[in-house]
Amino acid sequence: MSSGILNLRYDIGGDLSKFTKSVEKAEELVKEVDEIFVENGAPKEVYGLDTAGIDELARKAAAAGIRFIPIPQRHIGSEYLPDVISSIRQKLEKRGVKILLNTKVESIGQGKVIINGSVVKTDYILAAPGRVGADWFAAQARALGVKLTHLPVDIGVRVEVPAVVYEPVVRVNRDPKFHIQTKTFDDFVRTFCTNAEGWVMEERYDDHVGVNGQSLRNKKSKNTNFAFLVHVGLTQPVTDTNAYGRSIAYLATTIGGGRPLIQRMGDLRAGRRSTWERIDRGHVTPTLRSVTPGDISMALPGRIVTDIIEGLERLDKVVPGVASDSTLLYAPEVKLYAMQINVDQNMETSVPNLFVAGDGAGLSRGIVTAAATGLLAARGIIKKSGSEKSPRLS
Repeated sequence: MSSGILNLRYDIGGDLSKFTKSVEKAEELVKEVDEIFVENGAPKEVYGLDTAGIDELARKAAAAGIRFIPIPQRHIGSEYLPDVISSIRQKLEKRGVKILLNTKVESIGQGKVIINGSVVKTDYILAAPGRVGADWFAAQARALGVKLTHLPVDIGVRVEVPAVVYEPVVRVNRDPKFHIQTKTFDDFVRTFCTNAEGWVMEERYDDHVGVNGQSLRNKKSKNTNFAFLVHVGLTQPVTDTNAYGRSIAYLATTIGGGRPLIQRMGDLRAGRRSTWERIDRGHVTPTLRSVTPGDISMALPGRIVTDIIEGLERLDKVVPGVASDSTLLYAPEVKLYAMQINVDQNMETSVPNLFVAGDGAGLSRGIVTAAATGLLAARGIIKKSGSEKSPRLS
């Protein structure tokens, strides 16, 4: 379940100014998205406004050769996010929007979609399939002749530490973003999706497993977890980063016997697999137990393992204790980003009247940016229809 972290910056989770052609307009778009969430139940509290704390954290990070990205953030919480979604849905339905749940869109054509074997004709199509539908939509786009671009993939682990270790950081920024260049390979590594006093969660797909995290507003664990990801781009002759990321996820799933892998940082450094006995001797009690103690280096490429070790040891200079022997690492955490769909500033593709939005179209990597591209697409449709009245939309 998503923790519902709203990153209130136009250049986090994608750069909205590339579409708006103006930083000022991009910032206005973020503000509008934020207001919609608050109107539908998101809390009014905003994290990341302590300028003195931000300056001190940025100074410590810079001294360690790390870039800290300060971000105003709103935390909805996993248990409240369904209520926010329900509120948005009810408002849409009151305005005449018909929502079909558990309904399969089989294919998209020019001016039509196939739903459960039936053809639905339409003036405009807005495709926002989300990450789970990214591969399906890429296939639809290829069939329609829409231009696609491969994006880099993020591969790494989910790190779990005692909450007290990360508390000085999350007090300043709820979901702190640290950007690191590693020593050996000069690769880009970053922290992502911090769940303060949260839980590590299993992600189960059709043919592999992965890990993620969640945090609640009213219930707390004794640990904090975050993703630690290596940015991987591929060049000719191989460019399919998603296939590369999946192959690693498959291997990790095989080694874990169908479950995610867990390993202590100290065991990874020493080149040995973890056991439950070694894990239980440490001072971090895992919040996810349906895992297999093992050796992450048997699943992740050596270069990525080196990046993770070097990156965490550098981060330890800013957050002491984050690279201790007892720190827990879960694998795989693989962010399979969608093929990026080429669009104009109205989110219209090269196929007339086919608009796209969100993560599944490769246009965003987060809630706020995805929502903003949805607003841009809707306005693009209204503009093209030549009317402020809602056009026929699928």
